Amino acid sequence: MTTKNNEKPTEFKWSHDTKGDILRLRAGKIKNAEGVSKEEDGSLRFKSVSLKDTGTYTYNAYNSDGTEIGKGEVEIKVYEEAPKPTLKIENCTTTTATLTCNMGNKKDLTVSWFEEGKLIQKDKNTLVLTPTQLQGNKRYSCEARNPVSKAESDKKTVSCDGPGLTKLFGFDFWLMVGILAGGAALLLLVICVLVICACRSCHQRTKRLQDEEEFRLADLTPGPTGTNRSKQTARGQPAPPIPQEDTMPCNPSPETPPRTQNQPKAQIRARPPPPPQDDDEEDPPPLPRPRNKQHRTKRNQEPYRPME
Repeated sequence: MTTKNNEKPTEFKWSHDTKGDILRLRAGKIKNAEGVSKEEDGSLRFKSVSLKDTGTYTYNAYNSDGTEIGKGEVEIKVYEEAPKPTLKIENCTTTTATLTCNMGNKKDLTVSWFEEGKLIQKDKNTLVLTPTQLQGNKRYSCEARNPVSKAESDKKTVSCDGPGLTKLFGFDFWLMVGILAGGAALLLLVICVLVICACRSCHQRTKRLQDEEEFRLADLTPGPTGTNRSKQTARGQPAPPIPQEDTMPCNPSPETPPRTQNQPKAQIRARPPPPPQDDDEEDPPPLPRPRNKQHRTKRNQEPYRPME
């Protein structure tokens, strides 16, 4: 606070352009707002400041006679701490790229652009790169600054492969294309395996039904008898041979004894066909072979007698 002839005031007051009177000294009594106090010379002292304290402060000083000995105003501006900006790459092609320094909704900030730590531009939120700068593959960053603080963004290397997508779901475009193609190939392989298994199962089921139908028809069809009887049994085994009569030679040798003339011929009994068997039963034992008729005939022959 400044007064005429540096006279010490006996009465003064401080006013804010929006808050009104914030401190008053009158008749030796002080009336002040919260967070402020006065110095020995009548100056205003703040315990802490915030954005709402920004503004113009006016003071008036008086002596003991009530004469004004001092008047003036002081402007105070409170700044927030500068936030860390975010660098974004937009419109990236092989010939140009646009860099944007995003600081949110903060005000009273100035922006500076750096290439490999070297200042290249000020007071603009965007930076347009030329083809020569793109080919250099250098790192760029931006800085936000106010009178009391500053903050710098992360450094980024700008590399543009050409027009089109560079990111897919937040990852590199070609990396995501490779992952999706591999997943599609695996899915196609699984589908092919399932189709093959289904076809094989259907084929086996059809073949089993055909086999069951053939066995059912074989059980219902009566088997032939006599000379035309089947050469196979129900289980596919060859049927035993039908016994036949032995023929005697026309000119018997002298050593062969003559047969009895009145001997009756043995009758040949036809062997009945074997009954059909189920597939679940075990193989039947082999059928006995028929005895040779020649052996039965020799029993009835007379004993050999030598000629006298």
